[in-house]
Amino acid sequence: THTHKHTHTHTQMAHAYTVPAAGDISKAGDGKSLLEHIVADVKALLAAKNCGPILIRLSWHDAGVFSNGSLKGGCPNAVMRFTDSGEGTFEANAGLTDVAIGLLKPIADKYVTAGVISNADLWALAANVAIEFMGGPHVVTRFGRPDAKDSGESVESQVGRLPDGDKGVSHLREVFAPKGFDDRDIVALSGGHTVGGCKQQRSGFDGLWTEAPLVFDNSYFTDLLEKTYRPETVEATGCPQHRSDKGTIMLISDLALLE
Repeated sequence: THTHKHTHTHTQMAHAYTVPAAGDISKAGDGKSLLEHIVADVKALLAAKNCGPILIRLSWHDAGVFSNGSLKGGCPNAVMRFTDSGEGTFEANAGLTDVAIGLLKPIADKYVTAGVISNADLWALAANVAIEFMGGPHVVTRFGRPDAKDSGESVESQVGRLPDGDKGVSHLREVFAPKGFDDRDIVALSGGHTVGGCKQQRSGFDGLWTEAPLVFDNSYFTDLLEKTYRPETVEATGCPQHRSDKGTIMLISDLALLE
């Protein structure tokens, strides 16, 4: 996670994104590129709905199923759009198939349907715009992800591909090493928990990781090192977690970063 703040004009920020290969994005009728319009629409959505964290989670879970160990394959292909089977039905993706994809639907209807961008590329772009919108660094978006045509392009299971919040160091290494991640990478990726939180109806856990869940900064790591957390169990679900005196939480997988 970074503390750097980048100030761009709208045009400067949009021009920093790599141009999508699909569709004609050169200029819209008002002289702005269609990419600038997509970025502006995503920013308007973020301002209206404060939905940056779930858009980041959508992109991460789309890509995070990749594995190159005993489990193979998995790619960011927006296959969660299909809920008859596969990734759209994974417990780990609760809230993404309805809430996150639903939030992006007006933008997808506007640009994906026209062939300007794929859903998978839109999800990645929206996450990167959200990071910067919440105060994080500018992340260049690379385009070219084709969309899955049906649920048959899903991976077989979330098990071994996406991490469980109630497990520790060995589990994190087992999940992330086949993705090419070392311990440093795992810690950096976990820094995404500086925004958002857990909803018990989705994950079984309950609470916010930081006191400013819509600010992308180093608070997660600062809290992890400086706050004291006491174990508790979410009454409604039985899930174990830890809570600070400020009411913020850490999962077992978060505290594992200290080991």
